[in-house]
Amino acid sequence: MKILHAVEFYAPSVGGMQEVVRQLSERISFLGHEVTVVTTKIPKRYFSQLHSVTIKEFELSGNAVRGIEGDIEAYQNFLLEGDFDVITFFAAQQWTFDAAIPVLDRLKAKLVLVPTGFSGLFQEPYKAYFKEMPGIMQKFDANVFLSENYRDIDFAREHHVKNCVVIPNGAADDEFNGLRRRDFRKRIDMTADNFMILHVGSYTGLKGHKEAIEIFYNSSLTNAVLVLVANDLSWLRSNLWRVISFKTFLKVRFLYSKRLIMVDLKRNDTVACFHEANLFLFPSNVECSPLVLFEACASRTPFLTSDCGNAKEIIEFTGGGVLLPTKIDSQGYSHADINAAAEILNEIAGNKEYMESLAEQGYSKWIEKFTWEKIAEKYDLLYSKISIEHTAVNTGNSL
Repeated sequence: MKILHAVEFYAPSVGGMQEVVRQLSERISFLGHEVTVVTTKIPKRYFSQLHSVTIKEFELSGNAVRGIEGDIEAYQNFLLEGDFDVITFFAAQQWTFDAAIPVLDRLKAKLVLVPTGFSGLFQEPYKAYFKEMPGIMQKFDANVFLSENYRDIDFAREHHVKNCVVIPNGAADDEFNGLRRRDFRKRIDMTADNFMILHVGSYTGLKGHKEAIEIFYNSSLTNAVLVLVANDLSWLRSNLWRVISFKTFLKVRFLYSKRLIMVDLKRNDTVACFHEANLFLFPSNVECSPLVLFEACASRTPFLTSDCGNAKEIIEFTGGGVLLPTKIDSQGYSHADINAAAEILNEIAGNKEYMESLAEQGYSKWIEKFTWEKIAEKYDLLYSKISIEHTAVNTGNSL
């Protein structure tokens, strides 16, 4: 089949959605399909093909609510003239999906939408956008949700949207069970006996960096290190005093029993960091299905997480982590209780046997059900199914 994956950003851009679509695109291509990714043009992408996946760039940005800048017609013509068998849009509220809405009825390909959470669902500027969404979703041959319980699938059920499928996220077996680097601690002047807590996530102000620092410095841990791995942490480094409380900032500056390290790492080093960590801490404010929790399981790293996206469900899936007390505001943002979370961190860090049991449970469930190899096969089966149904309808045959 000729398959098109539409996503706002793609490799070498770094982020959770970029990683999801890269893993799926490359593995579906390996299964014998011709896969193209359409995405935003970025200066640092100097290639048009990556690991057998063709990349088509457009200089567009924005979404239907904020406004879309760029040659929308050229993009729409690309969709109409591409002769694709399946087109999958990853995430609403971004230009590759929103600019396609006016031409959906004219596309001959089978259509798949992966909403990835509807982050603006409760926000006033998106009220009219989501009023139209049920009718738009009905145009798709499949709507793929990453969890059984979250705002996007609840929205679909409430509006009786058909063709709903649940396919979770995962982590790569060949990446996390491959050749391991063991020199990360040495490279950042960390000893083997330091208790290493890890947070991984792009710095947007909503991924829990502030909360992770507050929880860490409000805990009673000693000889401990919090490592924040993200792209472009320069603003956070320069403005840390604005982000966290003054009391915590003084601890960062003068409490030498704890260390805060902020680093921007290449992917292989990030994976090494997962393997080196004692605990993964993820008090994010907004998610759909946090990829990093599956990656923590894949590296045998127990995790603590806020109740964001389907984190609670991932704990049920894997048994690899603990949910932090969390309040969810009227906009749908999650806020971990800092003091309660610090107490849980103290308790978990002091119970080596419990951490080991979480690590082994998480790893066991991940390798059984949540590797990207298994997830890609589910997408492959879905694509084949909707294409066969399309052929059967056109030839008058029943399945």
